[in-house]
Amino acid sequence: MTGKYDVLIIGGGLVGASLLCALESAINQHGLKVAMVETHAIDEAGDTPTNAPPNSPPSYDARASALSYGTRLIYDELGLWPDLDPFATAILDIQVSDRGHFGATRLNHQQESVPALGYVVENYRLGEVLLKRLKSYRDQGRVEVLSPAQVQSLQPLPDSEMKVVIRQREEFVEKVASLVVLADGGRSRLMEKLGISRKHYDYEQHALVANVSLDKPHNGVAYERFAGRGPMALLPLCADRSALVWTVPTDEIDDRMSMDDETFLSTLQEKFGYRAGGFTKVGMRESYPLTLSVAREQVRPGLVVLGNAAHSMHPVAGQGYNLAIRDTMALAGNITESLRQAIAPGSLSRLLQYVEEQKSDQKMTLDFCDGLVKLFSRQELPVILARNLGLSCLDMSRELKGRFARKAMGF
Repeated sequence: MTGKYDVLIIGGGLVGASLLCALESAINQHGLKVAMVETHAIDEAGDTPTNAPPNSPPSYDARASALSYGTRLIYDELGLWPDLDPFATAILDIQVSDRGHFGATRLNHQQESVPALGYVVENYRLGEVLLKRLKSYRDQGRVEVLSPAQVQSLQPLPDSEMKVVIRQREEFVEKVASLVVLADGGRSRLMEKLGISRKHYDYEQHALVANVSLDKPHNGVAYERFAGRGPMALLPLCADRSALVWTVPTDEIDDRMSMDDETFLSTLQEKFGYRAGGFTKVGMRESYPLTLSVAREQVRPGLVVLGNAAHSMHPVAGQGYNLAIRDTMALAGNITESLRQAIAPGSLSRLLQYVEEQKSDQKMTLDFCDGLVKLFSRQELPVILARNLGLSCLDMSRELKGRFARKAMGF
């Protein structure tokens, strides 16, 4: 391949690799020239049963993602689901409750006429499938993959193109692309270099994530438990394990992380209750700070910001990755349509259309997650009564529950 491309993707994590898969038809049908730059050495990634592949992109970690039913349909369309299905645990029911209060609602897959409301997949399993596809594209000569490599600078050129200076080992190479996609995560240093700022809100909370075992089968039930200062999510992971996402105030996280396993399980049981059964074992615990962060610009001539670089949100409803995948598919469709119209993929007018089409979905999803966290963090009695009445009304209204379920499923 030459040093000039239609699309250059910076970041080979879950979102960047998914975009590459979504562009396959454009590569095949329209001769789209694509390159990807990834800082980690993807050829050194290996498989282990419990951990992320070593040296793989950081989003391929030991955590699990809740994929909405809509995301499952997208991965079906891309031909990825058959490889993911053996590692995916179906969410058949979702129970939402406010601990210590009467409000609760339950969503069921049969009521929504779908095989599952969503699926839980460990990130490293998802990463293995995407890396396999990425390597096959590279080996077939359909894309150029620079890995390990690091982008040093981006420079706008005339005609909405971008010059990309890349350091690969000890060499510097220059590439030119009609469209550069920044999919390098929520801490993108390239965004800072380009002067793209963020709207930022600190929840003063951390997500504590771990795998836990219970004394009874999960039966495909996911729990969203609002417990005082932070929600707790329990997701079905495999026959004998569930994935815990516990929102902990920042001033308590060190204490939770330093507890021995027995004390941690006892505290978790006290906070969560016995709806799911008794907690018997906990795996390695990890934590990360929770913020709401939105890029003030998602597009410029020849540039798109995608995934966590564009927006990151509270994991309360498990919507962050699913929104990123919907954005990814919309961007791939926008690029394909540009080719059909003989317009450069980096044309600002076309990219603005992409942003306009996604604006409503992004705003609704971000506002929904943010509002849910703030509503259930408040402990004033009138607020507690109002939200529990709301949960009860939701549970009794088939129409409202259906709308809520469709949102959770990514529709």
